[in-house]
Amino acid sequence: MSAATPALEAEGLSKSFRAVQALDQVTITLRYGEVTALLGDNGAGKSTFVKCVAGVYTPDSGVLRIDGTETTVSSPDAARDLGIETVHQTLAVIDTLDVAENLFLNREHTRGGPIGAWLGVLDKKRMRAETGQILDKLGIRIPSLRHAMGTLSGGQRQAVAIGRATAWGRQIVMLDEPAAALGVEQAARVLELIRNLRDGGAAVLLITHNMDRVTDVCNRAIVLRQGRKTAEVNVSDVTKDDLVAYITGAKTQQDGP
Repeated sequence: MSAATPALEAEGLSKSFRAVQALDQVTITLRYGEVTALLGDNGAGKSTFVKCVAGVYTPDSGVLRIDGTETTVSSPDAARDLGIETVHQTLAVIDTLDVAENLFLNREHTRGGPIGAWLGVLDKKRMRAETGQILDKLGIRIPSLRHAMGTLSGGQRQAVAIGRATAWGRQIVMLDEPAAALGVEQAARVLELIRNLRDGGAAVLLITHNMDRVTDVCNRAIVLRQGRKTAEVNVSDVTKDDLVAYITGAKTQQDGP
């Protein structure tokens, strides 16, 4: 695929929930080797957009293209098959499973040959060994991979969810407030992971309310307001105050940077 071909194109995406128009004809393009910030106040439609692309919601209208090919993302499994990895605000982890089982969710290693695979006999030893390698590489420290996710702190749970997305995300990675539950050191590590994804050629979408993180790692910023796209700018062309003004509606795209 040509480097000029966008990783993802969402054209005219709309989604309503009864009388609430969560997305209204939103068009967003993600490119390989870039981090795009998706900004807006609470209720602007950011998480709804992510869930439409991730197969959690079905858009009412609009077109999705992956690598220039029109496609339908019918479920989260279908999104993963298309190379889309997502960290939602709710993390989408299973509290009763351990760390390795969560990291390998829907990608489990089995043992016992075809019969073992058919019976779903997990190769937990291999999964834990590979999980340890993945988390070590990402600089994520968990006391024990045997612990159930429900026993971990909010920051540790967040780190595992981010680790899963960054470990498998080779094409498109969407992160909805990935550092919200993390301390300063862990948040800095998340930004480093995002840079590594970008430098590795992935297309990254980052939802955040932290303008410092936008200016630190993002190439472009797209602003949603009341379900509509109201601005798209190169981060290098604007200030943090400009971005806040776009978010609040004090400044419009026509006003310029």
